[in-house]
Amino acid sequence: MARSRNPVRPRLGRDAERLIALALALDGSGSRVEDRFWERELESLVTKQLQSEQDGALDQALDHLLPKHPGGYEMLVEIAETLSESIVLERDGERYDVLLIVAPVAAWTRYTIPVGPIRSDALDALRAQLHGHILAADVSLALAPTLYSIDQMPRNFGTTRQWLKQLGSEALGLPFTSLRSGNEEIANLLADTRYVVGAIAVKEGGAFFRWQENMGREANRESCLAAWVAQAEPTFASLLPGCGIEVLLPDAYYVSNREADRRVRPLSVRAAVAWLAGALTLEASQIRAVIAGCGESQVEEYRIGFTARNRNEVVYGTVWPVYGREDDAAPDADPQDEIVELLNSLGVSDVRRIGELLRPEFCDDCGVPFFPDPTGELVHAEMPQEADTAPTHFH
Repeated sequence: MARSRNPVRPRLGRDAERLIALALALDGSGSRVEDRFWERELESLVTKQLQSEQDGALDQALDHLLPKHPGGYEMLVEIAETLSESIVLERDGERYDVLLIVAPVAAWTRYTIPVGPIRSDALDALRAQLHGHILAADVSLALAPTLYSIDQMPRNFGTTRQWLKQLGSEALGLPFTSLRSGNEEIANLLADTRYVVGAIAVKEGGAFFRWQENMGREANRESCLAAWVAQAEPTFASLLPGCGIEVLLPDAYYVSNREADRRVRPLSVRAAVAWLAGALTLEASQIRAVIAGCGESQVEEYRIGFTARNRNEVVYGTVWPVYGREDDAAPDADPQDEIVELLNSLGVSDVRRIGELLRPEFCDDCGVPFFPDPTGELVHAEMPQEADTAPTHFH
């Protein structure tokens, strides 16, 4: 069986210790008045970290809190997310609230899911559709002219805040630096999410979204989503040829990213089973799935390795992330049960669960995750040489 290794953690610095103490104090607060006191203290220190563009102390504090003090972790991560996706900027002596948003679309295909520059006509259409169905009346908007993969988007709070300031300045007509084009190598997956990234700005205290300014009347999240899907789906379809797509609600950066990840999880499993059945000329009943929980001290994600039913070699794999907030909503639910039920519904009846927590491992050469085989080892997924299965660009 694969063994979990306990990494040696660096000694906590002064700022990390202070962040931990403040997060625990906020989690233990007994009143809203006290909450506000600790929030101000914590926000001041987190802002200092973000302005220095150094996430080291934040990362140390979060790594320390997650296994031992999940309540404190939630307090700190929520403030770090808030301060990296929202900011106040000034223009001509007036203050504006600015929020980083994404408009996600889940896509699945046997081909390569496109990324890259968005045609000017498509960008204009998305801008008009956002103003028409999602944004409040007085909101200014700037969109990055790129369809991004998650691999190309910020990986830390400091970089997220940089994107916010750049796009927010553009939305307000202030001097700005264009975002990088996002040329990083991306994972070639059968199902994945693509993102349009933007910033919205409104005079301080104003409404960002249509459902805020029309609360209790016709506009709500559901009706705004329905109108957005009807109008934006053809635009996204033209940007993602050869793909099945599901257009999701544009919203604040982090919540929208998490929702997109949740929605793409079952699509990834469905796409994997369908693709493997065709690539290996097998019925779904001839495919085996192996599920393992992976993380340093608790399950952070489930990795699903696929093999032929009579073989142990892993030929493909997919990741099912786990989020603390959804665990809180259903504390007794086991995500593995949902995965097994989904696999069974697709015709995969041979499903094995690895009982121990495995440390997440990746390939040193190509960076892809390793996936569990039936013996409980995390291994590199490799398709048989005779299978011509590499995803290609749709023409």
